Amino acid sequence: MNSLTLPSVVASDAEASPDTKQKVTKSRVQFDLPPRSMERLNNLKVKTEAASYAEVVKQAIRLYEAIIEDTESGRQLMIRDENGVISPYRLFL
Repeated sequence: MNSLTLPSVVASDAEASPDTKQKVTKSRVQFDLPPRSMERLNNLKVKTEAASYAEVVKQAIRLYEAIIEDTESGRQLMIRDENGVISPYRLFL
């Protein structure tokens, strides 16, 4: 297994206003990934041109959170196939 340590950033007003310099609280997160998961993470980093694994994970968390919030609000995520057929995307929630 590979070990991965990522900084987790807690949002602050500094993100909303670049003129303001406030401290951003960070927490370190470490977890072990099997080789296949590490390969998937690396592939996502390359495909998205992310600067770090942490950036990939932070974006994934934001997307996952948005999908869960929309699903909880009664919305459905739809996907269109190559023939233009639209169907609900199956989520594992």
